[in-house]
Amino acid sequence: MRIVRVETHPVRIPLKPERRMISALGRHEVSDFLLVRLVTDDGLEGVGEATVTVNWSGETIWGARAIIDHIFAPVVLGCDPTDLDEIDRRLGVVAIDNWFAKAAVEMACWDIAGRAAGKPVYDLLGGPCRSRTVRNRFSLGAYEPDVAQERASALVAAGFDTIKVKVGTDPAADVRRVRAVREAIGPAITLTIDANGGWDEPTALACLEQLADCRLALVEQPLPRGNYTGLKRLRVRTGQVILADESCFDEVEARELIAQECCDVLSLYPGKQGGIGKARRIAALAAEHGIPCTIGSNLEWDLGASAMLHFIVGTPNVQVERFPGDCLGPFYHEFSIARNPLPIAVPDITLHDGPGLGIEVDWDVVARHRIAGV
Repeated sequence: MRIVRVETHPVRIPLKPERRMISALGRHEVSDFLLVRLVTDDGLEGVGEATVTVNWSGETIWGARAIIDHIFAPVVLGCDPTDLDEIDRRLGVVAIDNWFAKAAVEMACWDIAGRAAGKPVYDLLGGPCRSRTVRNRFSLGAYEPDVAQERASALVAAGFDTIKVKVGTDPAADVRRVRAVREAIGPAITLTIDANGGWDEPTALACLEQLADCRLALVEQPLPRGNYTGLKRLRVRTGQVILADESCFDEVEARELIAQECCDVLSLYPGKQGGIGKARRIAALAAEHGIPCTIGSNLEWDLGASAMLHFIVGTPNVQVERFPGDCLGPFYHEFSIARNPLPIAVPDITLHDGPGLGIEVDWDVVARHRIAGV
C-alpha cells in the first residue's frame, strides 16, 4: 500500500456567537483550518486536520497548504502510510516546526492505517486505557465580569464541574473576571485559569497573590513560552499548580521543563506536538518523571478532536480524570464537516469506535465552505 495522492482543502467555519473566544492572544471568531486527504494505490483514503491559528503556533492556512503541497507531499508520495516512523522521519528532515501541518499528514496516515486494519486508532496504540467518553472542562473567554459570571453559571447548570477562565489581558480586569466567576460557581466547582503567556513575571505574581482566596486548582501558561527560569521561580514563590502549554511544543522543550522543575502538569495534543506519535513520546517521558499530562485545544473540528480523543483513550499518562482537558472544539462551531459528528452531551464527548479516526467527512459541506483564493 502506497500513498499516491495528497490533497489540501482550506475551509472556513464560524464559531457560534456565544462561544467566540477572547484571550491574551486576541479574538477567535472564525476557524480557517485545512483538511488533508491522502489516497493510496488500493483506494483507501485518510483525512487529517491542520488546526492552524497564527497567533498561537505561528502557522497560517496559506503556509500550511503551501508546505504540505510543495514540501511534504513530495516526500510522502510512494510511502507506506502505515509506516508512521518513516513518515515522521521524512517530515522532520524537510522542515522544522510546522507542527499542525505535520500533524495533519500524520493524522491522515493513522486514519488509513486504522481503516486498513479495520480497527480504531486507539487499538493500534495498544488498546484503550480509559472510556471512549471523556469529560471536559469548559474554556471561558476573557469576557467582562458580568458576562463571564452569567455564562459560568449557565455552564455549571449544564453539568460542567471544571471551568477554565482566560486571563493574561488587563491585570485588574483579569482579577475581577476570575473573582466574578468564583462567586458565580460557588466553592465546590473546580476553577482554573489560562494566561496564554500573556503575563510577565511581576504581573503574574501580583495577580496570583490577589487571587489566592479563589482556590485556583491550576494555573496554565502564566508566562511567555521560553521563560523557563521565570516559570520555575513563579511556581516556587506562589505554590500554585502550574500547567505548561505553549512552553511545550517538542520533546526538547518538555525535557527542559522537567529538568528545571518548571511545572506540575504538561498539556499535550497531537496538533501542537506534530502528531499522535510525538505526543505519546512526550507523555511517556513525563510519566518517567512523575509528571501527569492533560490535553489542550485549538478549537478543533471533529477530525482534530477525534485524533485528540484517540490519543487520550490510548495513552495512560493523559490523566484527564485528574486534570480535565479541552476536547469540545466541535461544540464551539456553527456546523460540522462530518457526516457523523462526535456525540457531545456536555460536559462529555464520546469517541466513535469505527476504524481509523472514525470520522466520515461530508465533502459537500467542505466544498460549500471552501475558502477561495487560498
